[in-house]
Amino acid sequence: MRLNRILLSAVLVMVALVVQVSVFARLHLPGAVPDLLLLVVVGLGLVYGHTAGALIGFGAGLLADVAPPADHATGRYALVLCLIGYLVGLARPENGQLRSATVPMLAVVGAAVASTLLYAGVGSLVGDTAARHVGLTGLVSTAALYDLLLAPFTVPLIMAIARRTVADPLSGDGTAVAATGDGAYKRRSGGGFRAGRMSRRNRLGGRTSRMGAQRTGLMPRPPKKLKGVKRL
Repeated sequence: MRLNRILLSAVLVMVALVVQVSVFARLHLPGAVPDLLLLVVVGLGLVYGHTAGALIGFGAGLLADVAPPADHATGRYALVLCLIGYLVGLARPENGQLRSATVPMLAVVGAAVASTLLYAGVGSLVGDTAARHVGLTGLVSTAALYDLLLAPFTVPLIMAIARRTVADPLSGDGTAVAATGDGAYKRRSGGGFRAGRMSRRNRLGGRTSRMGAQRTGLMPRPPKKLKGVKRL
């Protein structure tokens, strides 16, 4: 990942974590809690791809594991968001451009369901059975509902901001920018180079013709024929 993408991802993750802990966690909604960190990972994964999505998910989950009032084992949510970021990044199209909002919304619903199930599954492995007492079905349904309601206001904005870091024509790292920005830059620069060569040839041709005309003017002219004088 390039530096601008790392900085942008860090800022978005930190803002999402602050809002998650200070606002959403205190709403006391029935069932699950709206997961803004998950939406950030989904939005960035759809733009940057599976590798960056896995790295961003791991970092975001690790921050959530150590941020108060976390009461679960460290690394549990990091593993979950790492897998979610990787899977969501696989849904990114080759050209990096999504033509409709269907893919992001389906990715949000799938990520909400998968993250809840993975979190409960990892918890059962380490002896945390809280999900069973609360009701896994209610957690999955409310998590998908809350994240789906929050997604139209967050995911498009996150993706739009993230695309600004891949629209740089000088960055060719094998991602979507290589097919859009970088390719367009090469076509423009190549066309300009060819046009410059043609204009240079035209200028050289004009100079050559002018020099030829000047040389022709310096050459001695043939003698004029005199009327009434017979040539020998």
